[in-house]
Amino acid sequence: MIFSTYFDPELSRRFTEDMVIRKLTAKTQIGYVRALNRLCEYLNRSPEDVTRDNLREFQLFLVEDGATGTTINCILSGLRYLYNVTLGKPQLLTKLITVSVARRLPIILSLEEIKLFLAAAAHPKYHAAFSVAYGAGLRVEQGK
Repeated sequence: MIFSTYFDPELSRRFTEDMVIRKLTAKTQIGYVRALNRLCEYLNRSPEDVTRDNLREFQLFLVEDGATGTTINCILSGLRYLYNVTLGKPQLLTKLITVSVARRLPIILSLEEIKLFLAAAAHPKYHAAFSVAYGAGLRVEQGK
């Protein structure tokens, strides 16, 4: 993982060790480092020297820059991890607010579509299994 030049090497080592100790996945670790790099590049200084107002300004910058709610929340998770776990400064996070993200609604089949689907079952046991699964609310999500 490559940390920003503003990031102290000792702090980056401790931050990495904290993530390893808590067994965060590689994808999560990369996301957290990207979040901290983005903060460092925005402020042009180390995250150790940040104030609550600096973090609030950074969040405002993210919103105005067009970052999605999911991206902002991921960045905030990385910042929370740094300030809560590694630096032990949770008081800096009081002005950070997560962004609500709209959930996608599932596709609901019409009664005719359900009948066609169940009629396509090759064997009565498949018909029964599909009927129970659909009746229980199980759905297949299309790939993201």
